[in-house]
Amino acid sequence: MIEISINAELKEITEQELVALLTEVCEAALQHEQKSGSIGISIIDDTQIRELNAQFRGIDRPTDVLSFPCIDGSSYDVTDAYLGDIAISIDRAEMQANEYGHSLRRELAFLTVHGVLHLLGYDHEASDQIEAECDMFRKQEEILTSLGYKR
Repeated sequence: MIEISINAELKEITEQELVALLTEVCEAALQHEQKSGSIGISIIDDTQIRELNAQFRGIDRPTDVLSFPCIDGSSYDVTDAYLGDIAISIDRAEMQANEYGHSLRRELAFLTVHGVLHLLGYDHEASDQIEAECDMFRKQEEILTSLGYKR
């Protein structure tokens, strides 16, 4: 089950379109990884994500996506568990879509896949895990391509 809350002003996409997009992307990412489970997604603004980033990561600036896994890496064989929460800044998503020259839908799909993979234990920030980073980014592109979101 995918629970989506929208706590930010949407400009380029309707709430109904956003819910459908995020649900489709989460389901595709879970299916790709042969996993199942529940995920909470919050669409927030830069102010809200900056507060979360400062509180949980000690970084006092906005970011595009944050993931809050509920299961440690050794427990991912659990079926239908609550996997965790993802927070996405709609402000960052809009800015990055413009910066990269693609649609807001593609950027939101990317950020959602990225967040889901983090919930499933993938990490690209550990300096000693270059192979894991490459694996995560490859999986992101496979999932996005399967949904028709090519670079």
